[in-house]
Amino acid sequence: MIPGGGQPNMQQLLQQAQKMQQDLAVAQEELAMTEVEGQAGGGLVKATVTGSGELRALVIDPKAVDPEDTETLADLVVAAVQAANENAQALQQQKLGPLAQGLGGGSGIPGLPF
Repeated sequence: MIPGGGQPNMQQLLQQAQKMQQDLAVAQEELAMTEVEGQAGGGLVKATVTGSGELRALVIDPKAVDPEDTETLADLVVAAVQAANENAQALQQQKLGPLAQGLGGGSGIPGLPF
């Protein structure tokens, strides 16, 4: 028979939940400070975003600038930002994935991107 009539130790559960919440906050702060890069056009356009997806920098090589063809440049910018965001999402999964599993699986948890 389990001590306490089979009831889980609520104090212990609350402590575990609080620690997971603190770990999650630390991981989210680390993501907000970590920068990742994405590029397009063989490096002609580079975008830098934080691990939380905030665009921080955009570098465009002068070779990518053709006044007669701004559509290609726009496509390169979009592709570089998308690549950077994909890298940020991979970083989020790496940092937050284990914490989400500790919270019960990771799917359907409000506020988490996975």
